[in-house]
Amino acid sequence: MSDTVSGLLSIAAMVLVLALAYRPLGDYMARVYDSTKHLRLERGVYRLTGVNPDVEQSPRSYAVGVVGFSLVSVVVLMALQMAQAHLPMSRDLPGVSLWMSFNTAASFVANTNWQSYAGESTLGFTVQMGGLAVQNFLSAAVGMAVAIALIRGFVRTRTGTLGNFWVDLTRGTLRILLPIAFVGAMLLIAGGVVQNFSDSTMTTLAGQSQTLPGGPVASQEVIKELGTNGGGFFNANSAHPFENPSGYTNLLEILLILLIPVALTRTLGTVLGNRRQGLAVLAAMGVLYAISLAVVTTAEVGAHSQAAKAAGAAMEGKETRFGEWASALFAVATTGTSTGAVNASHDSLTPTGGGMVLVNMMFGEVVPGGVGSGLYGILVLAIVAVFIAGLMVGRTPEFLGKKISSRQMTYVAMYLLTTPALVLIGTGVAMSLDSTPGFMGNSGGHGFSEVLYAYTSGANNNGSSFGGLTVTSTFFQITIGLAMLLGRLVPIVLVLLLAGSLAEQAKVPTTAGTLPTHKPLFVSLLVGVVVIFTALTYFPALSLGPIAEALS
Repeated sequence: MSDTVSGLLSIAAMVLVLALAYRPLGDYMARVYDSTKHLRLERGVYRLTGVNPDVEQSPRSYAVGVVGFSLVSVVVLMALQMAQAHLPMSRDLPGVSLWMSFNTAASFVANTNWQSYAGESTLGFTVQMGGLAVQNFLSAAVGMAVAIALIRGFVRTRTGTLGNFWVDLTRGTLRILLPIAFVGAMLLIAGGVVQNFSDSTMTTLAGQSQTLPGGPVASQEVIKELGTNGGGFFNANSAHPFENPSGYTNLLEILLILLIPVALTRTLGTVLGNRRQGLAVLAAMGVLYAISLAVVTTAEVGAHSQAAKAAGAAMEGKETRFGEWASALFAVATTGTSTGAVNASHDSLTPTGGGMVLVNMMFGEVVPGGVGSGLYGILVLAIVAVFIAGLMVGRTPEFLGKKISSRQMTYVAMYLLTTPALVLIGTGVAMSLDSTPGFMGNSGGHGFSEVLYAYTSGANNNGSSFGGLTVTSTFFQITIGLAMLLGRLVPIVLVLLLAGSLAEQAKVPTTAGTLPTHKPLFVSLLVGVVVIFTALTYFPALSLGPIAEALS
């Protein structure tokens, strides 16, 4: 079977499985968050934590819960890492240094999973399981809770509450993430992903004996992808054969990455009582994803340089087990969501392919975005779209039955400016330092892309690394760590305040002048807003990096 046929079949299989899971999973998640009943296990959690599950919270109280929980999680995860030498199953590894532990804790709590360390030589099993894997579940559940809170803002009228953060967090973890992760882990183990507490001794092709570290990999790998986290148990991430041994596991991991972000659009339509609206949002995400996949695949498979042609395409930095097609599909899935896992080196992508995966993150992680964060991100951009449409016809904009006034647009504008400010200021400061060129793996446009990619990945909570850039210095540990935390928490607070302002309103009746937001015209407008906003914001920076490299 040719690589082209195999690649097209993989894409078709991915679309088919997602289509089959879309309705049942999306409707199930809507029932989970709308239910008034609490499971016995959940009631036990509420008693232990002192939570009254039947009391709802105001937007500010909900936001305080999210931010407070996240900051406490950072402190706890830092403490675990620094005390590692005294923990069981530490594999005789020392404690992690202060600033690396801060960077790692900020990364996993922010659902970014940027890694400035090699997992197998830095962290023991206790920290991997009790620290990182736990945050993989909780950070994903936080994102889903915020997305549901925003949907409630559109659904509710004349109310000052958005639900209960602690209930939403618990339900997302116990009823959605854990069951899917259990099944997914079994499928990964069946595919050959390692799950043990011992090292493996191998015989190399040269006949020499080599010891490779093992560990509880499958159980962490599944939530790494399902929760759009991305932090690898091993330094090579999903290019490591213990994490991703075959084409079967590669496709399964891509499906896990996309499963919940895609199904959440069905949840949106179900909770709103307008499933066509969910399909419209999914269509906008799908158009952007398809364009990105076409660009990256064409760039990697049809590389134009003579060296690439001699090698059969741009195979440098890619696993021969997967090839260009599967590497491109994984790269688009991981940068279009806030996952950050990699099965190939993005530093080795062609200028066009590397530039496109960088743009995926600059879109705001809405293609289809992270677990929860992709949905609330695209809804914020949808508000911009109806606002622009309202300006063009001289009418007060409306979206999902709520008027969009200056108050809502203030929150939206602050949301949209937060991440670009973190990316561009962080990149600018880093490039102004005399020490930065010494940490760059390349000079010129490619070297600039390495730095730009690092701050784009951090502030957008993606976590993938372009490679080449050494980020173990105190400067990069602190600044990228702060970019990850601020890029996560500031937008969440603004989304919750936006949701609260919408929930306070009464429903606006649909009239002949209301812009239908479930039809192709709105989908086109939304796609245009995403592309134009990204181009206006980042084009100068892209011109210094991947564009300059592609033209050189």
